[in-house]
Amino acid sequence: MGKANRMRRKARGQDRKRRRQASAGQAGPHPLFGAAEPHRSRGPAPGEVIELLVDGAVRAAVHGDAESFTESVLALTDLPGRAGPTLPARLVDRALTGAMNSGVTLGWRRGWQPADLVRYVGREHGKHAQRMMTDAVAAEMRAYSSATVDERWLDQMSVLDATVWWDRDDTYLSDWAARQGTDRATTITCALHVIALLRTLPQLERLCPPPGEARRTASSTRTATAADQRMLDKIRALLAKAESTDFPEEAEALTARAQQLMARYSIDHALLAARSGGEQEGPGGRRLPIDNPYESPKAVLLANIAQANRCRAVWTKRLGFSTVLGFPADLDAVELLFTSLLVQANTALVREGGKRGPGGRSRTRSFRHSFLSSYALRIGERLTKATGDVERQAAAEAPGTGLLPVLAARDRAVDDALGSMFPELTEHRMTGITDREGWMSGRAAADRADLHGHTPAIGSEG
Repeated sequence: MGKANRMRRKARGQDRKRRRQASAGQAGPHPLFGAAEPHRSRGPAPGEVIELLVDGAVRAAVHGDAESFTESVLALTDLPGRAGPTLPARLVDRALTGAMNSGVTLGWRRGWQPADLVRYVGREHGKHAQRMMTDAVAAEMRAYSSATVDERWLDQMSVLDATVWWDRDDTYLSDWAARQGTDRATTITCALHVIALLRTLPQLERLCPPPGEARRTASSTRTATAADQRMLDKIRALLAKAESTDFPEEAEALTARAQQLMARYSIDHALLAARSGGEQEGPGGRRLPIDNPYESPKAVLLANIAQANRCRAVWTKRLGFSTVLGFPADLDAVELLFTSLLVQANTALVREGGKRGPGGRSRTRSFRHSFLSSYALRIGERLTKATGDVERQAAAEAPGTGLLPVLAARDRAVDDALGSMFPELTEHRMTGITDREGWMSGRAAADRADLHGHTPAIGSEG
């Protein structure tokens, strides 16, 4: 242990020496960029110096070396130049912007999508880094023709409002600092955190082709029909009202109606596939955030909603999301319902207020964890029953379509996609429930969300 520590201290000392040499125009050999030219009397070019400093800052950030990271930031902030006082800042801007663009490209190759990157950097480094990552995504997308970009990618870009608002890459960071109201050192720190995160992204499962590899044709492009859009808008409106009302009974009725429409929306797509003699598309995937606090019961809630809607959800805890696999119409239903039920559950928790145990000690956290765990399980039970009722009714009202075999085939296709994408998947039981009152309250809240109700005949409403 002593020898290892001495070696680590020696390596950090060598890094600091190289950065001091770089800032003074005397950069020595570097393990990634090679040796400096031995006979140059004027030292390395500013661009080489910047690369050394950026690489050293990234290593320092990854290894938690705050002192070395700060030294790199200061050197990049006040780097001496050779062609006037504005040249160094522009060189730094160009180098950091290029490093972010290259990092985004690496993220695409590792299975990450625009929303994944923006959400993850926000989770790790906050809102400023999130905004900068959005810009990095927009900058990188300039290299691709829209014909080679999957429509799901373009949808995420639109939701993120990822656009190139700056005029020149070599003034981007200066423009960004002015726009965000931050100083130069803070801006460079933010950029280095983004670059470090991009260079260390783990491999993810590929859910769709990355930019440059998609081939969009009329048959492969999924465009919502006017009827689809009207249905989704109606569902969103019902759920928005359920989230905003102060009356639990009204929220229950609105959510139940939304669930009825979602079930019909999904089955209408299955019926269309049955009538056309086969599926027009296979299962896809979507990543949904699972944030603290109480991430475990939230993941269970999503998994139960997914299961009830013929989808499957896999929680990646360390990255803060679940991957939901299923057919597009079912994925729409899962995302809408999960988002709304989370809001409603959180509202119910706020109404419950804080909880105290013997001696006045707070038990709010254990109460809320138990509440959400119970809520998640009970919602899953009710949704599963509601889905089964709707499917049986739809099959009875549309005999001869082979709906139930089609739905069974869709289940098998989703399971096959799950096994292929996550071959080493493991299951974990929910942690023990420690608060009986929270458990009972959560179950009661789920029971109040009467999701099955009376389901209208298929096609009775447009």
